[in-house]
Amino acid sequence: MALLQDLIQQIDDPILRERILQETDKLIEQKKFGLVFEEHLPECTPLYSMPIRVGSKVALKTGYVSDIYTVLRIDGDNTICDRRETHEQKTFRLDEIVVVAEFGEPIYPTLTPIDAVENAPDSDLWHTLIEADNYHALQLLEYLYAGKVDCIYIDPPYNTGAKDWKYNNDYVDGNDQYRHSKWLSMMEKRLRLAKKLLNPTDSVLIATIDEKEYLHLGCLLEEIFKEAKIQMISAMTNKKGSTRPGQFSRAGEYFFYVFMGNHTIEQVNDNMLLSNDEDDESEQTITIWNSLLRRGTAALRSDRPNLFYPIYVDKETHKILYVGDSLALEENRNNIPWPSTLPSSAVICWPLRKNNVEGRWQVGQDTLRKRMAEHRVKAGQFNATTQQCSIVMLKDKQMEQIENGLLEILGTDDSGAYVVAQKTGDFDSVQNPRTIWVRDRHDASVYGSTMLRNIIGGQKFTFPKSLYAVHDCINFSLKSKTHALILDFFSGSGTTLHAVNLLNAEDGGHRRCIMVTNNEVSADEATALTAQGYQPGDEEWEKLGIARYVNWPRTVCSIEGHDINGNPLSGNYFGSDIPMSDGFKANAAFFKLSFLDKTSVALGKQFAELLPVLWMKGRAIGKCPVLNTEELPPMLLLPENKMAVLIDETFYSEFDNEIRKYSEIQTIFIVTDSETAYREMIRNYDGKDCYQLYRDYLDNFRINTGR
Repeated sequence: MALLQDLIQQIDDPILRERILQETDKLIEQKKFGLVFEEHLPECTPLYSMPIRVGSKVALKTGYVSDIYTVLRIDGDNTICDRRETHEQKTFRLDEIVVVAEFGEPIYPTLTPIDAVENAPDSDLWHTLIEADNYHALQLLEYLYAGKVDCIYIDPPYNTGAKDWKYNNDYVDGNDQYRHSKWLSMMEKRLRLAKKLLNPTDSVLIATIDEKEYLHLGCLLEEIFKEAKIQMISAMTNKKGSTRPGQFSRAGEYFFYVFMGNHTIEQVNDNMLLSNDEDDESEQTITIWNSLLRRGTAALRSDRPNLFYPIYVDKETHKILYVGDSLALEENRNNIPWPSTLPSSAVICWPLRKNNVEGRWQVGQDTLRKRMAEHRVKAGQFNATTQQCSIVMLKDKQMEQIENGLLEILGTDDSGAYVVAQKTGDFDSVQNPRTIWVRDRHDASVYGSTMLRNIIGGQKFTFPKSLYAVHDCINFSLKSKTHALILDFFSGSGTTLHAVNLLNAEDGGHRRCIMVTNNEVSADEATALTAQGYQPGDEEWEKLGIARYVNWPRTVCSIEGHDINGNPLSGNYFGSDIPMSDGFKANAAFFKLSFLDKTSVALGKQFAELLPVLWMKGRAIGKCPVLNTEELPPMLLLPENKMAVLIDETFYSEFDNEIRKYSEIQTIFIVTDSETAYREMIRNYDGKDCYQLYRDYLDNFRINTGR
C-alpha cells in the first residue's frame, strides 16, 4: 500500500492527489495481524562512476534519488532531460546529475582500489573494506561467497530519527499507516541476501538493536530464518544511561543470535561472565589485574588529597622500588625531593588522568605497602609518552576468586608479584554464556566513543559500539573457528574489523573480515558543503563520509598502532597484555564499489577492472594484484594469491603446464565463450575452484535481479 502512496505523492495536481489519498486510506483501515508492513518504492542507487549518455536514467545529485529523468540530448556541458512522472523537460548541467540504478535492474559491480594498509607482509591474510550502498555490495558478495560466510555481525540503524549521519537512521515515512514499514522493508531486502551468504550447515547471524525496533526485528528474523534457532541477549551498554525526558534512561541494547544448521555457542570460563568492578574502567594488564588509578566519580586529587602520593619504579625491571607518603593538597608534586638511594633507571609515577590532570590512587600508601607484601601489586611497561608506568593490583574480589578456585596462583614474577591465571580443567567453571550481559568493558561510552576519539580525534561518529562488546559477540561464536569468514554490512565506524584483529592477536587466529559501509556525510556537514557549492561525488564531499573519514582511518591506525596524528596508542587492550601501540599483524584493502558496462565486460575490455573481484572470489589471499599494462597477457599466474587466469584460451597447453608447477594455486578462471571447451579445459583440475569468464560473472548479475 505504501508503494501506491509513494506513487500518489508524485501526482502534481493537489486536488486529485488528495482525493486518491482519501480513497486509499479507506482501503487500509482494516485490522492487521502479525508482522504486516507496507512495501515501498524500490530503492535507487546513484552510480557516480558511470558516464552519462543519451538514454541514461539520472537524478539530481542534491535531489531525491527516486525522482528520475531520462537524458534526451547532451549539448556540451548541458543535458536536456525528460522527467519520468510528468514528462516535463528540464535542462541540467552534466555535473548536477548522476546516473541511477533502480532496484531489480541488472547491475555489473566491481571494486575500485582506494587504499591499503600492510602491517604483516609475510601474511597472506587480507581484510577488506568496501565503500558502497550495502544492498548492491551484498549482491556482489552473493556472487563471491554464497553459502561460505561463517558469521555476519550487523549493527543496523535503529530508526531513532537521528540525523547525525545520513545513514538513513530515519526510516519512518509520514504516509505509513504502520510507522515501521520503511525500516522493515529496508531490512528485509538485506536480510534475505544475507541468508544466502551464510553457511547453511554451521553459521550465525548477530544483529544488535534497541527497543525502537527489537520486536519487529525479532518477528522479521523469525519470518526469514524459519529453520534457524534464535535467541535474544540483553546487554548493558551504557552504565550512565541515555536520558529520555519523561522516560526510563536507556542503559542497554539487545543482541539477536540466529543459529544456522548445527551452529552452537562456545563454552567459556566462568569468570568471563562476571561483571567487572564498577570503579574499574581502566585498561588492564590481564583480566584479573585492576588499575590502581581511581576512575569514575570522586577521582580527583582534591576529592581525596591523602590518596595522592608518589610511587617509584625501575623502568627497566618494572619493579616497584619505593612508595612515598601522601602530599598535602597545597604541595606541588614537582617540588618534592628525589630520594638519593634510587638508581638512575627509576621513574616517579603519579595518579595522573588525561592531560596531566591530578587524580588519586584507589588506596592509601599504607594499604598499598601491605598489598605489595602480599604480592598483590605490580608495575606495567614504561610509557615513553607519559614517562610513567601503570600500576595494577589484585583487589579483594580477585583474592576471593583465588580462594574459590576460579583463579590460581602459578608463582611470582621477578618483581615479587603473583602470576595469576584463570583456572583450567575445572568442569564446574566452564559453561555457556548467559542471556544477560553486565560487563563494564561493554560500555559504549568508555570503550566505544572514548576509544574512537583517542584514535581518530574529535567526535566524528556518534554511538560506536564498545570494541569489547563486539569482540565478545564474535568470540562466543567463533572461538574455535580460527579461519572463519566474518561479514559486517553496516560497519559504520569499523569496530568489527578492530574486534576481529584483536581476537586473532589473542589466539593466533586467521579469521578474515569484510566490512561494508556507505560514505554518507552527516546532515550538518551536508548543509555546510552544499552552501560551499559542493555536491555528492566531489572530493571535498566524499572525504568527510563515514567510510573515508571514520572507518578507514580507524582501520589503519588500529593496525599500525598509532592515532591519526602518528602518536603511539597508549595502554593495553582490556583483558590482555597486548599493547595498543603494537598494532596488529594484519593487512587490509579499501575498495569502492563501482559498476561496469555489460558489453565491455563481455568483450573482455574490462579485465583489469574486474581483477579485484576475481581476487576476492579466490578468497582474497595475499595482496590484491594490479594489472599495469593495457595489453592483456595470454595468462595470469598468481601463486602468491593462489589463483590463475587463462585469458586467451589458445594458450591452454602452456597454461596447463604452468598450473602443474604451482600446487598452491586453488582458484582457476578460464575466459571462453564455449561451455564445452571450458568443461574440457578444467577436467584435470579436481579439487580446485574453477569459473568460466565472463559468462559466470555476467549470468549471475543478469539472473539475480528483481529480488
